[in-house]
Amino acid sequence: MAKYLNETSRTFSEFLLIPGLTTKDCVPGKVSLKTPLTKYEKGQTPEIELNIPFVSAIMQSVSNDGMAIALAKNGGLSFVFGSQSIQEQAEMIRKVKNHKSGFVISTANLTEEHTLKDVIALKAKTGHSTIAITDNGTAEGKLLGIVTSRDYRVGTDASSKKVKEFMTPFAKLITAKLGCTLKEANDLIWEHKLNSLPVIDEDQNFKFFVFRKDYDNHKDNPLELTDKQKKLVVGAGINTRDYAERVPALIEAGADVFCIDSSDGFSEWQRDTLQYIKKEFGGKIKVGAGNVVDKDGFLYLVESGADFVKVGVGGGSICITRETKGIGRGQATALIEVAAARDEYYQQTGIYVPICSDGGIAQDYHMVLALAMGADFLMMGRYFARFDESPTRKLMVNGSYVKEYWGEGSNRARNWERYDMGDTDGLKFEEGVDSYVPYAGTLKDNLAVTLGKIKSTMCSCGTISIGELKEKASITLVSSVSIVEGGAHDVIVKE
Repeated sequence: MAKYLNETSRTFSEFLLIPGLTTKDCVPGKVSLKTPLTKYEKGQTPEIELNIPFVSAIMQSVSNDGMAIALAKNGGLSFVFGSQSIQEQAEMIRKVKNHKSGFVISTANLTEEHTLKDVIALKAKTGHSTIAITDNGTAEGKLLGIVTSRDYRVGTDASSKKVKEFMTPFAKLITAKLGCTLKEANDLIWEHKLNSLPVIDEDQNFKFFVFRKDYDNHKDNPLELTDKQKKLVVGAGINTRDYAERVPALIEAGADVFCIDSSDGFSEWQRDTLQYIKKEFGGKIKVGAGNVVDKDGFLYLVESGADFVKVGVGGGSICITRETKGIGRGQATALIEVAAARDEYYQQTGIYVPICSDGGIAQDYHMVLALAMGADFLMMGRYFARFDESPTRKLMVNGSYVKEYWGEGSNRARNWERYDMGDTDGLKFEEGVDSYVPYAGTLKDNLAVTLGKIKSTMCSCGTISIGELKEKASITLVSSVSIVEGGAHDVIVKE
């Protein structure tokens, strides 16, 4: 006989937060949104933490290198979508890791025998105007000089002019020795009014660049999420089919963390993927799994080796899994059960496995509810798809600007691996739609408003950290009538 769950499957819109005592310390400026991304043992700290509890969805229409750079600068993380070739995904990862921050390995290098034509071509290809000149044209060769756009005049200098004739030679360069700190490098930049500082070893071999603009950029983005080398942190989505080829290539490209992208995470295919990665690469490679909606699914993935678990089936704005298959669960109910299982597992083992709430966010206050109900961080697609930094086109539709947004389960995405049942080479029916979302502008501006709302709500709950919110929040069910009461009513709203 089938198992029946008597509890109603509920969504975030069916709940409200009860105000707590707002002390004088509960002000938005003191609220910390730092949260763990990967599992850790009691008394230890996680290897990867987020500065804000947001990650962008593993979707073609959301998470490319542009979104990954923008979100990491603001404290969150993107999982670059995996429904593309291994080479294309690896290149996106490289672009994020090479974007900026601290000691940068140069990707624009030439020899002194190259010509101005080569310089112009390399600048067009890489977008970098600062080019290292080494004895062998690599990023590890003996540094002989530097070329910047101030060293030549296009249209005046002959395209055949040798680099050695117009480069700034090594003798005239200010350099730093390998082993210097980032602060020491930035001090040299400011002291000598430089735009870039080469870092070399004792044999004059080139190692890194440090750029003035990176220092300025970091000051503008104090929550920036970086690794130990001060490079932006980036995740990568993978599937349960080609992981043996994809994962090593993405590790080589610099991916910091992985997430198995699947509509149904409670499967042996996910277990096999997790166990392969842990066996081949050990605990150094972090990988999350999902999606699940109950205790059984959570424990299965944790025991298979997951470093975090994603919760949610059918709650995304472009997802029609519940409609087409009758599979899923209200996001609030799913999250509450999995959070309880996470806490119980922590008490029994001393290992804390973060959970990610994926889907069901329709209003900003739903984000606070999700965190209060136990989520450590949130994965969102529609929210990020609206911004300039998402990879889709901005269009004018019916007099308003919109951005394209389609599900990974749609025919447009052709991502059948996400719905892999082990015996198919294609998508037999759609579990996602092709749509538009209202265009909203830049990520940074919108994120500032959202984070402001979250911090204000947390203060009203009498809390200044996500951990405190989970412990102290009071949550109540609401009736359909009280939902109406919560908005503007019985007035004529001015247009």
